[in-house]
Amino acid sequence: MPLSEHEQRMLEQMERALYAEDPKFATALEGSGLRTYTRRRVYQAVVGFLVGIALLMAGMVAQQIWVSVVGFLVMLGCAVLAVTGWRKAPKPGEQPAAGAGAPSAPQARRQGRQRRSMMDRIEERWQRRRDEQGH
Repeated sequence: MPLSEHEQRMLEQMERALYAEDPKFATALEGSGLRTYTRRRVYQAVVGFLVGIALLMAGMVAQQIWVSVVGFLVMLGCAVLAVTGWRKAPKPGEQPAAGAGAPSAPQARRQGRQRRSMMDRIEERWQRRRDEQGH
């Protein structure tokens, strides 16, 4: 749920007060945004994936099936983390919404149009089936 205008103004006032009171702390917090977090998470997942490959190979060389299985599971888990992290990362130049996962107003309108069009198609199919059956 996006913030109301009043809540956004209050948040901006709190941010300005934080910058005025402790600019060093405020800039330190700036670098730990959603984009930085998700990028770091994707990089960690890629490293974990490479570790999984190494475990898989080591298990094959040592003829230890369980090591290979663990390596495969590590690879699978890291691949899932990388893909989900990559999808959540905001695009360059895009400001993440204050509600972290809340879509911006244009995105909400686009999603509304897509939902309506999907609902229109479903309704159209339903009407077509009813007409074909003679009801």
